[in-house]
Amino acid sequence: MDNPARSFRPDPGTVPDAPGCYLFRDGNERVVYVGKAASLRARLASYFQAWSGIAPRTRAMLQAARSVEWIVVEREVEALHLEYTLIQRHRPRYNVRYRDDKSYPYLVVTTSEPVPRARVARGAVDRDDRRFGPYAHAYAIRDTLDLLIRVFPVRSCSKGVYDRAARTGRPCLLHHIDRCAAPCTGEVSPEEHRELVDGLIGFLDGDTAPVLERLEADMHAAAGELNFEVAARRRDQLAAARRVLEKQQVVSETPEDLDAIAVHEDELEAAVQAFFVRRGRLVGRKGFVVDKVEPLSTAQLLTSFLVQLYAERADDIPPRVLVPVEPEDAEVLSQLLAEQRRASRLGQRGRPLSRVRIQVPQRGDRAAFLATVEANARDAFVRHRTRRASDLDSRTRALRELQEALGLDEAPLRIECYDISHLAGTEVVGSMVVLEDGLAKRSDYRRFKLSVDTNDDYAAMREVLRRRFTRLVEERAELPTDRPARFAYPPNLVVIDGGPGQLTAALEGVADLPVDDVAFVALAKRFEELWLPEASRPVVLPRGSEALYLVQTVRDEAHRFAVSYQRTRRTAAVTSSALDEVPGVGPARRRALLERFGSVHNVRRAGIEELAAVPGVSSTIAAAVLEHLGAPPDDEEPSGERRP
Repeated sequence: MDNPARSFRPDPGTVPDAPGCYLFRDGNERVVYVGKAASLRARLASYFQAWSGIAPRTRAMLQAARSVEWIVVEREVEALHLEYTLIQRHRPRYNVRYRDDKSYPYLVVTTSEPVPRARVARGAVDRDDRRFGPYAHAYAIRDTLDLLIRVFPVRSCSKGVYDRAARTGRPCLLHHIDRCAAPCTGEVSPEEHRELVDGLIGFLDGDTAPVLERLEADMHAAAGELNFEVAARRRDQLAAARRVLEKQQVVSETPEDLDAIAVHEDELEAAVQAFFVRRGRLVGRKGFVVDKVEPLSTAQLLTSFLVQLYAERADDIPPRVLVPVEPEDAEVLSQLLAEQRRASRLGQRGRPLSRVRIQVPQRGDRAAFLATVEANARDAFVRHRTRRASDLDSRTRALRELQEALGLDEAPLRIECYDISHLAGTEVVGSMVVLEDGLAKRSDYRRFKLSVDTNDDYAAMREVLRRRFTRLVEERAELPTDRPARFAYPPNLVVIDGGPGQLTAALEGVADLPVDDVAFVALAKRFEELWLPEASRPVVLPRGSEALYLVQTVRDEAHRFAVSYQRTRRTAAVTSSALDEVPGVGPARRRALLERFGSVHNVRRAGIEELAAVPGVSSTIAAAVLEHLGAPPDDEEPSGERRP
């Protein structure tokens, strides 16, 4: 077979012999693969060689591609960083993407706030906050936090609790049981509270000896002065601090910072484990799994993984990284990590900013520790394969069964499902959910606020489909400009929640649009039947079949997404209308009141003086607000009405 990529092969003389990144695009201008190279000319030439010399997974990418372009940079380290940025932006189908094998919790100190608090969090946090971990189990980090706030009684409450205590001048229960210094009511000044926060951060960073020495000295001093209550409190704090240290596994006798990365893989998949050591103690771990949709060696896999890991952890890059084999472009990678480390907040914390050493340990404690990490990667790989086997097989079988049942030319790799939701013809909304390769792609979900305001599902469905496919046609016409918007990705199959009537309405909405390459089907709820256009009888999928489960799943997801949006709009309308009817209260004052008090319920319970303290609200307007809302009964519960 001849190499299909030769049909769009650029003239070799036009490809620069310089470092950079290249992007392969398909017929819809969607990026399907991103790569980097020290020499773009040499690297791109390898894709246009004889077909027999190209790896099977690379062949699949080249068969999908229809064009190639490139971006030139000055240095290889810039190409490495640009490749990561482009992959995150385009999410190419044929690039490996690392997925957390679970959602790990962090201990976060919100140093971005004027009065920081300590909390347990998952996912992204503010870039100016300090985070520690990730920890393997949420209960472990909560136990650790509970012990630490006995030693460092920093704020751990939510904003609502803090604001309420500040308004009333009464600290919450945590202050009375010595778990909070109560900066909300001025028991300690913001500066004194910041000293407690700094002590907590230092302890979590591994600077534990001064804390233990201070607590022990204070305990003995208080006992010597016969102040046994204070001595007992210091004793309990000392015991809590030591229990925190007991929970952390000692990895090294020296107080060093390092990360250890291990990989276990086969030709198709890999599991990666990262262990984080600070001041010689294991403080966190994280696991990833990856489908190797491109043929990567272990060295190449490590390079791409380290770039992604430390793009997310730029504020916590250690001076040493242990790996099982030397990554590809190790010197360039080390330089990139060192630059990220210098640009992060590490320099503001007084740590030396030496180069980042990527090391393959051969013997000693480090080699033994890396072997432990490798054993964890192997176990994670086995667990993932056991869990994934049935899922992957069932998704493949479901798509194949659906293709055969509906008579499609190919398996529907992208499925879009639409539903309508309203309350007695008001607040009519529509939803669009997307499955790709049988998995939900939530980044492509869309919500529609509709112009119809009657109990007419057919008119609503016509409007939703027309708007969606009009956008498809418009964005296709605009290409190529930049990367295509997600509406420019056509579905293979459209599922309408409803029966033949809803399907007819959907087809009427796209009747004059060029969507001949898209299949339409309606899923009727009563008997779970699939109705095709102009069919006299429905397609009935076998009960218990993977295809039926797949279409039921996407239908239920579309219904859930539509109902949740409709409830949100209804709640927002009710919440805003209660204040909009007050004379003298416009959008700005309503927003200010809700931002200050959080809900209409809290506004109703406030006094005139509290309302008048809000910027733009006079005592006259405050009195009008309370008169309009009326005093709440003594047993009234919060309504849950929150500011939109």
